[in-house]
Amino acid sequence: MPSYMKAIPLILAGVLLNAFAQIAMKKAVGAAGMEWGLASLTRLFLHPWMLTCLACYAVSVVVWAGALKIAPANFAFPFMALGFVCVALMARFYLGEAIPKMRWAALIVIVIGVCLQAFSGETEAANTGISANANGGADGARTRDLRRDRPSL
Repeated sequence: MPSYMKAIPLILAGVLLNAFAQIAMKKAVGAAGMEWGLASLTRLFLHPWMLTCLACYAVSVVVWAGALKIAPANFAFPFMALGFVCVALMARFYLGEAIPKMRWAALIVIVIGVCLQAFSGETEAANTGISANANGGADGARTRDLRRDRPSL
């Protein structure tokens, strides 16, 4: 198993924190309202649900930084698409929002796509001859070859 697979718990925690932040923001806007006046915006940003939203975002940044220390960005970032799934499910269960059948189908396609990209990394690297170094990037020789093959402007 590639070492960057160890980042999956951090990646998923970041996704869940971002998704819950969306739900908290929706609850804050519903409770405090959303108008473009200073008093209204102050009331909104001091509402407990908005503070929860901002705290979730802040913690998710720290968790995400930890994930990116372990995994390449091109492996980690596609997992953010699971946020669509998490927000839909949380909105259904916490806010009572309906999810139409076509949206369920779209959410299933997203999950399949994330799974495909998550488990394609090691095989693709082996097939292309690209090896990961300690920093999670391509080895220097392969990177230089790609730069040399690029057309000049």
